[in-house]
Amino acid sequence: MAYDGWVVVGLGNPGPSYAQTRHNVGYLVADELAARMGTGWKAAKSGRVLTAEGRLAGIPGVRTVLGRGRCYMNESGGPISQLLQFYKSSPERLIVIHDELDIPYGDLRVKFGGGDNGHNGLKSIRRSLGTGDYLRVRFGIGRGPGRQEMANFVLSPFGAVERRELDLHVQRAADAVESLMTRGLEVTQNQFNS
Repeated sequence: MAYDGWVVVGLGNPGPSYAQTRHNVGYLVADELAARMGTGWKAAKSGRVLTAEGRLAGIPGVRTVLGRGRCYMNESGGPISQLLQFYKSSPERLIVIHDELDIPYGDLRVKFGGGDNGHNGLKSIRRSLGTGDYLRVRFGIGRGPGRQEMANFVLSPFGAVERRELDLHVQRAADAVESLMTRGLEVTQNQFNS
């Protein structure tokens, strides 16, 4: 029987050295959603991923599976594919939360499908799923100052000014995920796309 709930995955890198970096904002939003569910993370039977299960957004009877990869960003696709297979779900019921360089810090863009824009996590998902057709919550991290290497910027911690507003932006991104689940793409885009 197919799973009629949602699979929501926050992208990031495992381990304490990456925990507060810009590239891990997907993990931060997934953590906020797990807190809203009142549940913790556990190792999944489906592979290299941590999961949290419960209900979000007050949808009666519809369960949500949250996922956080236990592998590096550029290997995200395999665990996400295994998660969808384990729950007999499809990319149409998948929401991926990830950092986005080309969006100003704290702004959101919610969309369905599209390219990977050089994002290694999204490239890996496309390779594993054979499609880019899934919902995305793109969390703006902006670009580094001057000629800073992109990899160094995304793997560096948020600055002091950014950290002051980070919790609010993470909560807003979690709100966008819940809105996608309850009100659909168009309404969510109208409300949350900055």
